[in-house]
Amino acid sequence: MNLLVAQAQQIEAPQIDYGAIAPLLVVLGAACMSVLLEALLPKHQRWAVQLVLTLATLVGATGALIFYATSERPAQGVATLAGAIAVDSPSLFLWATLLVLAFGSVLLIADRSVEPGGAFVAQAAIRPGTVQDRAQATKTGMQTEVFPLTLFALGGMMTFVASNDLLTMFVALEVLSLPLYLMCGLARRRRLLSQEAAVKYFLLGAFASAFFLYGVALLYGYAGSVKLSAIATAAAGTDRSDTLLFAGFGLLVVGLLFKAAVGPFHAWTPDVYQGAPTPVTAFMAACTKVAAFGGILRVLTVAFENTQWEWRGVLYGVAVVSMVIGAVLGLTQTDVKRMIAYSSVAHAGFLLIGSIALTPEGTAPGVSATLFYLLAYGFTTIAAFGIVSLVRNSDGEATHLSQWAGLAKRSPIVAGVFTFLLLALAGIPLTSGFIGKFVVFSAAIDAGLAPLVVIALVASAVAAFFYLRVIVLMYFSEPAPDGPTVTVPGAFTTIAITLGAVVTLVLGLWPTFVLDWAGTGTFLS
Repeated sequence: MNLLVAQAQQIEAPQIDYGAIAPLLVVLGAACMSVLLEALLPKHQRWAVQLVLTLATLVGATGALIFYATSERPAQGVATLAGAIAVDSPSLFLWATLLVLAFGSVLLIADRSVEPGGAFVAQAAIRPGTVQDRAQATKTGMQTEVFPLTLFALGGMMTFVASNDLLTMFVALEVLSLPLYLMCGLARRRRLLSQEAAVKYFLLGAFASAFFLYGVALLYGYAGSVKLSAIATAAAGTDRSDTLLFAGFGLLVVGLLFKAAVGPFHAWTPDVYQGAPTPVTAFMAACTKVAAFGGILRVLTVAFENTQWEWRGVLYGVAVVSMVIGAVLGLTQTDVKRMIAYSSVAHAGFLLIGSIALTPEGTAPGVSATLFYLLAYGFTTIAAFGIVSLVRNSDGEATHLSQWAGLAKRSPIVAGVFTFLLLALAGIPLTSGFIGKFVVFSAAIDAGLAPLVVIALVASAVAAFFYLRVIVLMYFSEPAPDGPTVTVPGAFTTIAITLGAVVTLVLGLWPTFVLDWAGTGTFLS
């Protein structure tokens, strides 16, 4: 008994830097409070209270982040919670990116004017096409369960990009994924498509999580630890078999590439983007991409930098496959949301180029370029899906390309904004998309990846065709007499689209500040 007491006295509680993780605590704490409010508040009060809580959470977390980032702090970052969370300069940049993108996404989610009663249903289990389903679709009260789900997903994303060991990263991966699986199946319209999207996302996500966890197990067997720094130390010099190292790396990367929608691990992307409620699609397309590539950057530069010559060629090929799949299959799409989905697969290939741009000296010029690209792509994507939600017919959103014919004659402003966003996705100058591609390709050339950049330029030219096809369709085709109408957006959707378009323009003209911030530090190792 005395021995047990003595051992307990020797165990010290881990040191926690509450200031460093304050933004994360604010988001997760508010998510728990949001669940309680959902259970306790009368139904007619939930929307206003949940919306205020969610927006206040994003503002409060951003304020805590700014306070910590501008205060006295270690230049190389801090590892807290027993080293499980690393708060360094890239973490702060990624947290800020996630918070501002989540703000725009929440505005789209909360809007009740584009779709009366919001885009979500109360009882997702009701069989589509039944009397109960039709009655549910006519209700004007918005379902607010989506707000705590959004906060939990955001908290998981913030934890994921700052995880300093693979076990914490896996837990964060599940925390961000499970709410998204539920949110994908809550569409008010086209219920079967929405439920199919949720099931596909869940099943394929479970497979990807299994790959990730099996990779963690193999790497633990190799290094004797799940900490990224311990894996890097073991990889630098050990007599253990490299089979465990590279088998574990391969399985781990499969899970990461799935979440980032990198081809050929993209099979879920077009179906889920099309079937999920459009505000949820915007949230996934922007924030999940940031979280996934934040994790990829940390794993590659911290744990596997010393073995880059072994895995670089494999990811080189994956980047090429992703760009080709996104560009070529995007040409065949007749649905706007599926077209943007394949566009995201191509952009994932471009982002992967920056992620593997490591020089022989061990520097990573692609990190700051990739961080900038994630921010720029996120704002453009949210605004694009905001525009998609406005073009509607009696069945809901009119996403078939033929229904967008002559849209410029029906609504010149909506067509003009969407044209600008498509040009940004294509990487045309004076947009953030051009600057993002330029800095990523420049970093890749500095790292000796010039052939990969040439392939990327060709893929960009091919992908530009399906963006231009939509523009030509909107401006040079006659609208059908029974064609869709353009809904006048409410304040929330208007703010989200305006914010995305303005940031896309500003980052295309004055990107220096964001680029400088993205390049201020490196990952804590």
